[in-house]
Amino acid sequence: MLTVDRTIAAPPAAVWGLLVDLQAWPQWGPTIRSATLDQPHSGLGLHATGTVQTSLLVAVPFEVTEFDSGRQWAWRVAGVPATRHRVEPLGNGSRATIALPWWAAPYLTVCALALRRIDDMAARSL
Repeated sequence: MLTVDRTIAAPPAAVWGLLVDLQAWPQWGPTIRSATLDQPHSGLGLHATGTVQTSLLVAVPFEVTEFDSGRQWAWRVAGVPATRHRVEPLGNGSRATIALPWWAAPYLTVCALALRRIDDMAARSL
């Protein structure tokens, strides 16, 4: 897995809240236009499924494959292993990390932009 991370001057709970809020995904995720969960899921969690609409207007299914509440989650998008999202305490703030398979290396720049947006959003929420 390749990773990109960012130190964020906000508590881990604030960063985690953005990572699991599907309504916030389009605000920080450059390639996401919208996301919805399938019934009966009411929040992101292990084995939750849904649909994510990409910025290219393509809707693809997803499934959460790992979930450690408050710390990390990962998913498969269109059946393919995608990103892993992690947050951990760091001093008075947190470190947010996005990991992705090695074959998706060009996507690291997109992930770095997503982390910058999460940083901005978390700062505004303080």
